[in-house]
Amino acid sequence: MDGRDMPVHVEGRLEEPLSRWLWLVKWLLLIPHYIVLFFLGIAFTVLTVVAFFAILVTGHYPRSIFEFDVGVLRWAWRVAFYGYGALGTDRYPPFTLRDVPDYPARLRIEYPERLSRGLVLVKWWLLAIPHYLVVSLFTGGGFGGEDSGWNPPSLVGLLVLIAAIGMLFTGGYLRGVFVFVMGMDRWILRVAGYAFLMTDRYPPFRLDMGGTEPGAEPVPAAPDAPGR
Repeated sequence: MDGRDMPVHVEGRLEEPLSRWLWLVKWLLLIPHYIVLFFLGIAFTVLTVVAFFAILVTGHYPRSIFEFDVGVLRWAWRVAFYGYGALGTDRYPPFTLRDVPDYPARLRIEYPERLSRGLVLVKWWLLAIPHYLVVSLFTGGGFGGEDSGWNPPSLVGLLVLIAAIGMLFTGGYLRGVFVFVMGMDRWILRVAGYAFLMTDRYPPFRLDMGGTEPGAEPVPAAPDAPGR
């Protein structure tokens, strides 16, 4: 299983030591990011609709829209990695759409030179349904719906909570939990890249666990901060 053949590349480097208690307040610290991502999400949605029609007519994803949309996903991934999508670092995420090479969470999506005009009509809903079912288990979407009065908990959230409690008592991140969480996060982002029309490559049904893509070079470690 080689991640180099995938157009969506998701990396996350566990940065230890991690604070035993910081995870308790990260939701508060991330409020500025949540506000910015709310507005970026609106722009993302509008521009993805524009891209849909552009692909339908020309077979091309407008490059400027593509770079913006990838930037939004990249920003969201850094926030998730810092926050409750992984708790993999205590370094506060930067406020930028650009790739930050020394940040431990990175996302890259290869620009497609051409996309199928017919496939764009069905891949984001019909073809992606099997993946949506899997992702719903990871994220807690569930199958019962609002009328059922109950949705199962997020598997990612549950495992991250276990890791957080472990950090609280031991100061260390359970490595087995981290690699499994990264596998689910990678699956989710691959599906996002496909569902948001950024690639025609169907995401594989496999859990590529670990901080780096299988077969890819590891994310380089950042230099130690003074006094760290």
